[in-house]
Parts: sequence; structure tokens; C-alpha cells
Amino acid sequence: MNKILYKYLTLGFLKIVLNSLLIIFCFVFILNLFEEINFFKDINVGIGLPLLLTLMYIPNLLVQLLPFAIFLASMYYFLSLQSNNDLLSLKVFGFSNWKIVLIISTTALIFGLFILFAATPITSAMIKFYEKTKATYSKDIDHLVSINKNGVWIKEINSKNFRITKAKSLEGNFLNDLTIYEFNKNNKVQKRIESKTADISNKLWMLKEVKIYNFKNDLYNLEELSEYKIDSNFDESKINSLYKNLDTISFVSLVAEYDEYIKKGYTNKLLNKKLNDSLSLPIFLFLMVVLASIFTVGAIRKTQNTYYIFIAIISVVVIYFFKDLSIALAETNRISLILSIWMPIIAIGLFCSIGVIQINEK
Repeated sequence: MNKILYKYLTLGFLKIVLNSLLIIFCFVFILNLFEEINFFKDINVGIGLPLLLTLMYIPNLLVQLLPFAIFLASMYYFLSLQSNNDLLSLKVFGFSNWKIVLIISTTALIFGLFILFAATPITSAMIKFYEKTKATYSKDIDHLVSINKNGVWIKEINSKNFRITKAKSLEGNFLNDLTIYEFNKNNKVQKRIESKTADISNKLWMLKEVKIYNFKNDLYNLEELSEYKIDSNFDESKINSLYKNLDTISFVSLVAEYDEYIKKGYTNKLLNKKLNDSLSLPIFLFLMVVLASIFTVGAIRKTQNTYYIFIAIISVVVIYFFKDLSIALAETNRISLILSIWMPIIAIGLFCSIGVIQINEK
């Protein structure tokens, strides 16, 4: 009998979660489709490409909205159990309020682990395809940065010429073993600059141990300098800002290839943020179910339901504001980055630990 009841609770909850995600998918699909159509309005691509890009983009967004979806689904599920007198029936079979909440919250935690290990590799590949395709049609393509297994590539265009920079790696504020090619408007090489390191802490790059090859009429003269300055549109913070959204990297890939991403130029700070964000997801989902139960389990009248739902929605807004605030504190070095990720989780956990006592007494 217990197995049947466990199955009833978990499958019923997962059904509502999937329905909630489907509703969010439809809503976001319409909004994002209009945005993609507006992006391609001056490009003759038809409706197919905006539809495809929308389908590639939304799954990743659903993962980000998963805590909110789990919270709403949990509230709806607990209220439906109460209105159908299922909670009372379960108590007859020895299920306390806390045991019911624990079964559903554990289901949410396992669902979060499934998303982490099975779904994010797919969503990261989809968002990577989305970004590459959008970049192909982007009008602002004069300045590009790419970090891959072949090193760091930077393209810059100005009114007089354009420049391509290739570096072996990006470590902190320094590009290592870089070569800079400067072309004129006719795509002929005017200058090649080789340097051991370049300090790119600001947009006036400082190159060390420099060799400059100046080309003219198929001939060149060589200059060797200890230091050389170059104006650029990029600095270290701007280059790294391109990778603040690490959705193109799945949790599995990040764990398996952490050192490789460091070699490619990703900073420890950004990778650790992504890693801790991912690890906190299943726990966050677990706590969101417990939080939903605090606001719904034990409400007797429908008027109470309305009151608790209103309070719960306000609470979710406060939680997300608190998360943004903690990240802002980390970016200003007021607290550590890891603490900024886990601080909202810890705060919700403390609140839920107090609320669980009230749940079990009802």
C-alpha cells in the first residue's frame, strides 16, 4: 500500500510540474518568437529560422525558471490534495504532513539532479547553436572575440584598418604569446606584431618583448622593442564579460573539463560561480517545495488559500531579489562569490526548518 501511495504522490506531483513547464513554455515561446522575428525583420530568412532559434533558446530558459515553476506547481498540488481531502486520507494510512512534504520535496530534488546530469548537456548544446547562429546574422560583427582550443582570437575594425589578434591563452590580465595582424582596407597586411605577453587590464594594451614587422611592397623592416602600446576596444573585463553567461557549458562538461576551460581563458571565478549555481539547483528545488507547503498545508478556508498564495508570491519575489542582491555584493567584493550563491539557500533553509515544525503540528 505504501508503494502505491508513494507512486500516487510522486507521479501526481511530476504531472503538475510538467504541465506548469508546458504553460511557461507556451508563454515564453510567443514572447521570444516576436523578439526573434524583430531581429530578422530586415533579413530575408523566412519564419523557419526564428522558430528554430526560439525552440533552441527556451529549454535553457526553462531550466533557469525551474525553481519558480516548482514552487507554483507545489502550491497547486498541496492545495489540490487538501481540497480533495487526500491529505486526510493519507493520514489514515499513517502519513504525517511532514512525511508527505518530504516525499514530494525529495522528488523535486531527484528531478533537479536529472535536469543537471541529463538535460543541461542538451540545453547547453542548444544554446551554443543559438548563439553561433545569431552571431552569423548579427549586424554588430565588427568586433568579435572567440576563445577555443586554438587559443584566443580577437577581431577589431576601425575606420582605417582592421586587426586580428591571436594569443595562446588568457591568464588574468595577460594575453600570452600573441600575434597581431593589421590589414588595410584592401585586406593587405600592413604590420605584424609579435609579443610574449600583453597586459590588457585596460584598453591601452602594454606589450612586452615586442617584434614589429612593417610591410611595404613585399618587403619589411623589423623593429624590436621592450615595450609597445596598442589602443584596443577590449580589455580583460570586457572579454570576460562575454563569458558571464556560461549556459553553453553543461554541468557534466564543466566537472570533466574544468582545467581545459581554464586553459581556454575562462577564469576560476566564473567557472566556480557556474559550478556552485549548478550544485545548488537540486537543493533549491527541495527547499521551494518545503516553502510552498508552509504556505498551503493546513489552510482550512478558501479565503486562507488566497491569503497564503498572495504571501507566497511576495515571498518568491523577495527570494529572487535577495539572490540578485547577494550576487551584487559579491561583484563589489563585499562577500565571496560562493557565499553569495549559497546565502539565499541557507536563508530559505533556516526559514523552512522553523516552518516544518508548524506543518507537522497541523
